[in-house]
Amino acid sequence: MSQTSQYVAGIRPGSAVRLLGTWRNGTEVDQDPSPSSTEETTKTETVAYELQVQQVDILGASDPQTYPIQNKYQTPESLRTISHLRCRTPMNSTLLRFRSDATALLTHFFFSQQFQQTHPPIITSSDCEGAGEAFTVQAPGKGHFFRSPKYLTVSTQLHLESLAQALGNVWSLSPTFRAEKSDTSRHLSEFQMLEAEMSFVNNMADVMDLAQRMLVSLTTGLKGLRATKELERNRIDAKERAEKLAFEDLETSEVLIRRWNGMMTAKAWPRLTYTEAIDMLQPVAEQFTHKPVWGAGLQSEHEKYLAEKVGYDEVNDAYLPVFITQYPREIKAFYMLKSTDSPAQGQTVDCFDLLVPGLGELAGGSMREHRLSELEESMRLHGLPVPDARQSGNNNLGWYLDLRRWGCPPHGGFGLGFDRLLSYLTGVTNVRDVVPFPRHFERCDC
Repeated sequence: MSQTSQYVAGIRPGSAVRLLGTWRNGTEVDQDPSPSSTEETTKTETVAYELQVQQVDILGASDPQTYPIQNKYQTPESLRTISHLRCRTPMNSTLLRFRSDATALLTHFFFSQQFQQTHPPIITSSDCEGAGEAFTVQAPGKGHFFRSPKYLTVSTQLHLESLAQALGNVWSLSPTFRAEKSDTSRHLSEFQMLEAEMSFVNNMADVMDLAQRMLVSLTTGLKGLRATKELERNRIDAKERAEKLAFEDLETSEVLIRRWNGMMTAKAWPRLTYTEAIDMLQPVAEQFTHKPVWGAGLQSEHEKYLAEKVGYDEVNDAYLPVFITQYPREIKAFYMLKSTDSPAQGQTVDCFDLLVPGLGELAGGSMREHRLSELEESMRLHGLPVPDARQSGNNNLGWYLDLRRWGCPPHGGFGLGFDRLLSYLTGVTNVRDVVPFPRHFERCDC
């Protein structure tokens, strides 16, 4: 046995190694091939490039008896229990590179659109959505560290509105927290939210156009990068049984092709109002557990139906994302601008949800109410206290009203679940498997 073969025999799963050799064209004929190279490459199966190894150094040993990751298939559920190690598997390391590529492309897109990247606070004085799903920040000892209750942010939107008044168009990609006791494949307690805010816009169509341009730019850019190609190629060419089984946990390649075809489509994506959506759902109401009624929120089953029926482009075999606009005022957040063309059923607001097949809501946005008196009236409608101007500093939304007191232009924006987007594009069926260290109800392991 050669010295190199002896080194190779000493390598165990999980070892850290350094390989020294020659990087060669895999189609070249080697007059003196190493034993390992002849085993891996045959005349009928060549690779573009290969490393002709002359020296192997084991820099960090690994005990195969205790190492949790073995050369066999492990379910996503089992890998979630060792999130500090699962990134070492081929599938999960590729997903992390895909995440990195997406972050870089989004940063470049917003830079090209002259948006300023900002860093809003994680600790806030209010629950932005008013849904009561915020984590409370509590320091050791008696009393409040900040003199009054504070929370982990559920959205950076309100702070982005402040920054947009000074900088124009702004965006952020930052951690967001929800104290939802939901244990589903779509929920995380900590996740990344991409949010953008545009100043001096009067039409919600401008906000929707921005969201579409961003996603078209992102997917078009990702298509040619290494991580995306690895996900495509390894699905087909994976030689290890464990890797083949890992890819079987994903959506089928046919579904993914339709998703990517739709997301890269530059023509305007379908747009229909909430009222039109209800009219479409009611004739097939028997298909749903929750009956579609005007004035109630759309359930996940409704969103998936609309995304598949309205969004499917038969000519191009593509799933186009679908915008649903103008929801009833009572079921949406207090800061949304009233519609000027509400239907007979009731008052609506200028807002939208972006739906995709198989997932439902991917993003949501709105025009913001920029007039002080109208915003105060909306707060009362939603059961929120309206502080006196002289007491604005003592109320958790007083500062937000201050933004309307002095020079507030028309503005709007949107928020997008970054982890959900990655799940949708990669075909990973559980959003917990596209984040490095998932935090969700009853689990925060490391």
